[in-house]
Amino acid sequence: MTFWADTKGRLGGAVAVAALTAGLAMPGAASAQEFTMAIAHLAPEDMDNEIQPALVHFKSLVESKTKGEVEVEIFGAGQLGSEVETGKQAQDGALLQSTIISSGAMSSFFPKYQVITAPFLFPNYEVAHAFFDGAWFANFMKGSIEESGLRYLGTFDDGGGFVAFTNNGKLIKTVDDLAGMKIRVEENPAHVATMKALGASATPLPWGEVVTALSTGLADGQFNAPGVSKNFSLWEVNDYTTLSGHVYNSQSWLVSEEWFQSLPEEYKEAVITSAREAIELAHGISALAAIKGWQASCENFDECYVLPDEERTKMADIARPAWQEWIVGDFGLDAALVDELFATVEEIKADVTETDMERYGN
Repeated sequence: MTFWADTKGRLGGAVAVAALTAGLAMPGAASAQEFTMAIAHLAPEDMDNEIQPALVHFKSLVESKTKGEVEVEIFGAGQLGSEVETGKQAQDGALLQSTIISSGAMSSFFPKYQVITAPFLFPNYEVAHAFFDGAWFANFMKGSIEESGLRYLGTFDDGGGFVAFTNNGKLIKTVDDLAGMKIRVEENPAHVATMKALGASATPLPWGEVVTALSTGLADGQFNAPGVSKNFSLWEVNDYTTLSGHVYNSQSWLVSEEWFQSLPEEYKEAVITSAREAIELAHGISALAAIKGWQASCENFDECYVLPDEERTKMADIARPAWQEWIVGDFGLDAALVDELFATVEEIKADVTETDMERYGN
């Protein structure tokens, strides 16, 4: 999903960049501190999302560990432009050193990231977090340094990670209920391929047009984490919601490799360890947002429904082969990478279950 700048007079996009360059409030500019780490993101600048509070905590940790020699500046609500725009600025590392971008934008800088859009990839939060915070994914994301000059710091669960359908047609209980529905998707071909495989008609739209599309019938429904339904009161334009979890929305936290390598070793350590702690806290915040969002959804939509495991498996058996055909045949990813991804997730799932039972079940 995409958040947009608020209405409190903040600058946005190219206007903000021009103003910053002119010296009104230039992130990354020389100051009393030896280093400045300016971070851009699209979430609101309040504490009701997982990103802003995590970055506030990160700022406190880094500035304390470096005794103020690294100053962290946070620019939320899209003040410095779109995800692609801030990604390009962070590549340069002069005015902006870090950004947080969604999976679609991440694929613009590191195309292999599209493999993470696989439908029904994770069975639960424990496995998803173990994957994103694990060795395989960290090693995979090192490819971003070579391809884009952006170093990976961590993954935020975008609005709560697992998504729910909302729509005006009928309550989605089976894959057959999706037949013919016009479902808004991110402007991401992976999501288009998944919806088509499930029998829906995919309607790619930027987030700023979604509420209007749902209210006018341009789209029958959409999917996002339940926290999004709550934040945007989607029950005002849709009647039904189904927690399907067919996509795990994520946002990647990146930092300029050139800027990072300019830091003394102890400051590099401060950035990395502080980022990892911030990500851990963000996992909890986003999960809470998902729980509160689902509770609000069931109170406000006409009907709510949690897709049972057997129907999720049925949908996965339909969607995965179509998605895999697209990502290998059309997008051009190596089939071996896709197989390795699925095998890694299955291994993590088995390890998590075994560990849980050894520690708490015996």
